[in-house]
Amino acid sequence: MGKKTMPLDDVRVLDVATFVAAPFAAASLAEFGADVIKIERPGVGDDLRRLGTKSDEGDTYWWFNDARNKKSVTLNLSEKEGAGLFLRLAEKADVVVENFRPGTMERWGLGFADLIAVNPGLIMLRVSGYGQTGPKSNLPSFARIAQAYAGLSYLTGQQDTPPLIAGSTTLADYLAGLYGAFGVLLALRAREKTGCGQYIDIGLHDGIFRFLDEIAIVYDKTGYVRERSGAETSTAVPHSHYLCADSRWVAIACTNDKMFARLADVMGQSQLSDIARFGEKRARIEAREEVNSFVKAWTKKYDRDEIIRKCSEGNVPCGPVCSIADIFNEEQFWSRETLTKILDPRIGQVTVQGTIPKLSETPGSISHLGVELASHNEEIFMGELGLSRKEMKELMNDGII
Repeated sequence: MGKKTMPLDDVRVLDVATFVAAPFAAASLAEFGADVIKIERPGVGDDLRRLGTKSDEGDTYWWFNDARNKKSVTLNLSEKEGAGLFLRLAEKADVVVENFRPGTMERWGLGFADLIAVNPGLIMLRVSGYGQTGPKSNLPSFARIAQAYAGLSYLTGQQDTPPLIAGSTTLADYLAGLYGAFGVLLALRAREKTGCGQYIDIGLHDGIFRFLDEIAIVYDKTGYVRERSGAETSTAVPHSHYLCADSRWVAIACTNDKMFARLADVMGQSQLSDIARFGEKRARIEAREEVNSFVKAWTKKYDRDEIIRKCSEGNVPCGPVCSIADIFNEEQFWSRETLTKILDPRIGQVTVQGTIPKLSETPGSISHLGVELASHNEEIFMGELGLSRKEMKELMNDGII
């Protein structure tokens, strides 16, 4: 059999973005076959090469993980010659990915209007702090600010704690990148029908805000302002994290009356699910602390794995609260290749997050992790644009590549 085709193996992406959000979108496309050329600053490269834990090879492990499957070339876009070379690359590209402050690409002569002038079918993903429009569009932002602005930080923490970060300061980046990749796929599909390119406009706070379930419509209709509630949720009880006898934690989620009845049976306290007590969700929510006290007393009697076993046998949703060390010991992550081992030419065998989603016929793959700066300069500039070695040397001396 011949080599399987990849869903995006006929798509070329020029990634001029920095740090996390838009580059993650490009990496996600690369995992499913897109030819992604990462364009970096001459001599220094993307700032992501220096963000996080440094490896023996100089680049950080964050770079290795998030620049997977990309080629690397260097090009100074702020110089006229560099912008000219970029336009030549854009003529044959399908997608350009950027996340500069609005107006930056336009100042370089590389805005959307400039790009579609040389390639009418080009798609441009633009990720910025607050989006391309609106009164805050010119303000800088990072994921931490986006998570605060979108309302997630306000909801994170206990009632008596300051607003906290929900585990990862880059969650907003990755959600924006995910929506960015989704937007690119939609635009590619639209181009099949119209032949026309378009740009995709994403603010860092957009994805986080969309993920906050019913919060907007409830406030609009009732004026209710949701507050911090720790591990609890306003819509169900018991639905939290519970400490076990071995000082480890489980998450239990009973979102309806049937689930709670099953939990009550597993705890050996089936009377708790009587209608006269806590059999209806409204009664449980009103008596949140009392209901949780029964569950907490029960989980403290057994080790975590025993609680999980009992709940599993009783068909009660329950799982471990995992650290990364726990995750490495979870067979589920390995069997689905959510964790996967990669033999990379620079750092050898290493474990990384696998590709998502899982496609049955054309799955994604990781061919390599982040490469050395300018690894593909000759391939792209000489092999594709036809520059001579003399021209390459002159451009290097002038700081263009």
